[in-house]
Amino acid sequence: MTKKYFGTDGIRGKVNSKNINGEMFYKFGLSAGKYFTNLKKNKQTAIIAKDTRLSGYSLEPALVSGLTSAGMHVYTLGPLPTNGLAMLTKSMKANMGIMITASHNPYYDNGLKLFGPDGLKLSDKIEKRIEKIIDKPIEGQFAQSKMLGRVKRLETATDQYIKILKNNFPKNFNLKGLKVVLDCANGAGYKVGPKLLKSLGANLIVIGNHPNGLNINNKSGSTYPNIIKNAVIKNKADIGISLDGDADRIIMCDEKGKIIDGDQIIAALALTWKRKKILKGGVVGTLMSNYGLEKFFKLKKIKFVRANVGDRYVKNLMLKNKYNLGGEQSGHIILGKYATTGDGLLVALEVLQEINKGVKASSFFDIFKKTPQILENITFRNNNILNNLLVKKAIKTSNNLIKNHGRVLVRKSGTEPKIRIMVETENMKLLNNCIHIIKKEITKIET
Repeated sequence: MTKKYFGTDGIRGKVNSKNINGEMFYKFGLSAGKYFTNLKKNKQTAIIAKDTRLSGYSLEPALVSGLTSAGMHVYTLGPLPTNGLAMLTKSMKANMGIMITASHNPYYDNGLKLFGPDGLKLSDKIEKRIEKIIDKPIEGQFAQSKMLGRVKRLETATDQYIKILKNNFPKNFNLKGLKVVLDCANGAGYKVGPKLLKSLGANLIVIGNHPNGLNINNKSGSTYPNIIKNAVIKNKADIGISLDGDADRIIMCDEKGKIIDGDQIIAALALTWKRKKILKGGVVGTLMSNYGLEKFFKLKKIKFVRANVGDRYVKNLMLKNKYNLGGEQSGHIILGKYATTGDGLLVALEVLQEINKGVKASSFFDIFKKTPQILENITFRNNNILNNLLVKKAIKTSNNLIKNHGRVLVRKSGTEPKIRIMVETENMKLLNNCIHIIKKEITKIET
């Protein structure tokens, strides 16, 4: 059964249209509150964090109103990374955590990510149950007047999150002597990121830490890695760290200015953890993980499996296989030893712990050869575009051409109205030809 409101990573879309508006956020809050208050007779607790989008000021009150109308107490945390929200949901023993964010999308989008009391993203099963409540008459969802929830602002959320992060490392862990460039994407990590790294003694150059509600992810952060590349070279830094809008992604840059994606970070951490004997089982990637990464793990005798795209599916497969490391090329990386979802700052600390031992970032990351890969994104209006016979024929033609020489993957984005076309092969002529065949057919139909 296809979900009506939720995608691969919560709910996301353009502000003040369809599902992303005050009325719908009130309904989401009311329905989610109703679901959790139905589980127990006593009042439940929800905690809410957000990124720095202007729309957060209108959407958060609507969400809070819905939750309290259903009888839930609410703590608001203000701007905080997604995994900070997940960690505090668990440590505060809340019934649910809600992150108001559209992750790496532009400011004019927003959305929700929902977490359960274990700090894990809500399952598809629970999301479908909440969706059923959303579509029911609103009158039956209200709590009695004396059972309405209360709201409180938690001013210590940033410090609590920093404390949890630091507790995962030795007490003498510090970053003294390291020059680090940090790009916060003018997003949720703009306060906690610099505060964390400075408290550990890093010589820090910070960019993207002046949010104005409209500049989140705007030519900054993990989707614009050339920003940290240029800053690392200019400042002769040891390493660059680039977060996205809700700081659950990380893209890095070595001291030579080479951009390091999620696959390269995962490879380096997997090898380090295997050497330290803390890697459990193997590694979970996704359908988008580079074929070169798969070959590298095979060479190093590290088990590797692919999940559907989306860090929630990575986490689910990690739990199923009892693996403690997984992630995506985009920089969503889950360190199962410490966290339940992607956390750019946590991954940064894990890497910096190794770099601080006199190891150059370039040598730490340069451990496998990536297979050439092209990813094309095409905006679509026709929701059934991939079922079109001509598009299917184009995809089949490309698969036949590349057979035994690489991979072709065509899929809908779970967070944006885009078709993602990915082709991998060492043969660049073949690679471009396969992309062209599929892109040409989709574009022809769309126009």
